[in-house]
Parts: sequence; C-alpha cells; structure tokens
Amino acid sequence: MKLLFDENLSPRLVSALADEFPDSAHVDRVGLGSEPDPVIWEYAKIHGYILVSKDSDFHEKSLLFGHPPKVIWIRRGNCSVQQIELILRNKVSAIEQLNTDDTLTYLILL
Repeated sequence: MKLLFDENLSPRLVSALADEFPDSAHVDRVGLGSEPDPVIWEYAKIHGYILVSKDSDFHEKSLLFGHPPKVIWIRRGNCSVQQIELILRNKVSAIEQLNTDDTLTYLILL
C-alpha cells in the first residue's frame, strides 16, 4: 500500500511509517507541495496512491468522483506527528481493507 500525504501532514510520516506503508510519499517530496487539489488527485490516481489528508477537500472529491484514488481523511485537530503515526498504525487493517475492497472509496479516521 502506498500512501500520499497531503501538505497538511508532516513529511516525516513517510519514513516513520515505511515499515507498514512502503513506497509512500509526501506531496512536497514529489514536487506537488503548492499544486492545487485536482493536480494532486490526478497524481495519486495515476501512481496508485491512497491520499491521506486532514482536510475535507479530498473526501468531498471522493464522494463526487469515486475512486481511484481512495482517500483517508484524518479528522483530528492539532496533533503531533507521533499521534498521526499512531492513528495510522492502529488502523492498518482498516486501511488494508480500503485498499483491497473495490466497494470502498474512503476511510475516516478520528
């Protein structure tokens, strides 16, 4: 499973979660840091990523357009990189199900 972290999440998550989500990336590291959402959406779609964001924008796009890409919406206020890492680690099985189940488009994590 490959995750693409939106700019509202730390690039450090890529290395912190490499054991669970190898080949993941951050939008800043692939040259998309200041690009609009449609460009990021298309990049994730073409390259087989699951988009991970704290904004509702990609979740809303997934409701309108379906998948790919699939979306993980982290609905948390201000929190540390370690807290986000823990949230994702605790939901690995749900993320795997999102990745493999064609009837699922998004996952909301609280």
